[in-house]
Amino acid sequence: MGWGDLGAFGEPSKETPHLDQMAAEGMLFLDFYTANPLCSPSRAALLTGRLPVRNGFYTTNAHARNAYTPQDIVGGIPDSELLLPELLKKAGYVNKIIGKWHLGHRPQFHPLKHGFDEWFGSPNCHFGPFDNRALPNIPVYRDWEMVGRYYEDFKIDLKTGEANLTQIYLQEALDFISKQQASQQPFFLYWAIDATHAPVYASKQFLGTSQRGLYGDAVREIDDSVGKILRHLQKLGISENTFVFFTSDNGAALISAPKQGGSNGPFLCGKQTTFEGGMREPAIAWWPGHIPAGGVSICLQPSPHQLGGWMDLSSPSLSLAGLRPPGDRQIDGIDLLPAILQGKLIDRPIFYYRGNEMMAVRVGLYKAHYWTWSNSWEEYSKGIDFCPGQNVSGVTTHTQEEHTNLPLLFHLGRDPGEKYPLSFASDEYQRAIERISAVVQQHKATMVPGEPQLNVCDKAVMNWSPPGCEKLGKCLKPPKSDPKKCFWPH
Repeated sequence: MGWGDLGAFGEPSKETPHLDQMAAEGMLFLDFYTANPLCSPSRAALLTGRLPVRNGFYTTNAHARNAYTPQDIVGGIPDSELLLPELLKKAGYVNKIIGKWHLGHRPQFHPLKHGFDEWFGSPNCHFGPFDNRALPNIPVYRDWEMVGRYYEDFKIDLKTGEANLTQIYLQEALDFISKQQASQQPFFLYWAIDATHAPVYASKQFLGTSQRGLYGDAVREIDDSVGKILRHLQKLGISENTFVFFTSDNGAALISAPKQGGSNGPFLCGKQTTFEGGMREPAIAWWPGHIPAGGVSICLQPSPHQLGGWMDLSSPSLSLAGLRPPGDRQIDGIDLLPAILQGKLIDRPIFYYRGNEMMAVRVGLYKAHYWTWSNSWEEYSKGIDFCPGQNVSGVTTHTQEEHTNLPLLFHLGRDPGEKYPLSFASDEYQRAIERISAVVQQHKATMVPGEPQLNVCDKAVMNWSPPGCEKLGKCLKPPKSDPKKCFWPH
């Protein structure tokens, strides 16, 4: 989902009334960033509070490459990483994930081994259908065991886009919340649905209801579901004891537009890139009775602004539970509660990574691009366009040799679309780069990369015979193990 997909962020069709109301009752973040322009590394960062390059969710097979966890990935979230639900258990929380896990599908990476008590969803994205010979269809789990597979027991009609998955995920959320309210136990719910990820889907009652096609139908269903979850919290009388945060794991995939992709508003490019369209996300915090209604964390000069990101959701969650982040490792996220609850400005930079390459850095309203070749023009020359209709000469289009003797610098207050880099010779450029360089130097001094988890692939580790397959008669015979380097084309 992109920054520009919600009415509260300027989407003109105004088809997200419930999320817009959530924003009106809570706080809107205009400068909120994911940790990577792709799904798996973002989710690893969310749950650890650490950059993917620290927690191992990257590849060294090629320079500045995005990587995720396809079916044949050997790696996953390392045991050495402490995930948010593991820490919340110390305060008596019951933790559930609903939807896509995407942090490794082999048994040692199972979410119930990393702090979650319950799971309903899938280990990978809903790609397919496959023939179950060359590739197995993705399983859907109920806790430790699979209960079926996508395209088989959990239908997705690729012709019409019809699938009932979001409604199933919604009911799982409502039931879990009711159960925890009845038991008087604190809970953490990670509702990780994937309806706007290609292939996009929506349930029958939402198909054809949007002005924006199938993608808009999916957004409308997500909006409706969030509204029902918030109303359920209010009906149960626990909304004032429940902190809710809505956001997306990367920008809209413009490469999938117009039928399967969304809007990144005024920002350049989309998913897969470290331009603003790939990493700046819609974000809304909601907590009635605590967060002042109608708050906006703004970025317009000279007003104060608060930069935030996915890694900043772990520390506030721990604070609310009376806990602190682990002190034996570098935590990249900060506690945003003072900004959310008291309007206090917290100074912090944003680092934009692709693989283990630091591509760009934002400090205040200035953003310096140190490397853009792998974002756009390299792929464009191979027939892959992450910025359709948006390419900017000298920014997204250049030869590798032309890039980057000096960082490209943008003032995001005056130029949010990153179209007009500041002159290298200007005093403004020199002052801003001096400030940013000091931040980069300090950041690199703390950088100890984790062991890369996304380097090795092997078809033998795919979802051939997940736990529970024998009860359903859905076990498949795996091929002989043949580990190879994963190939990441972009």
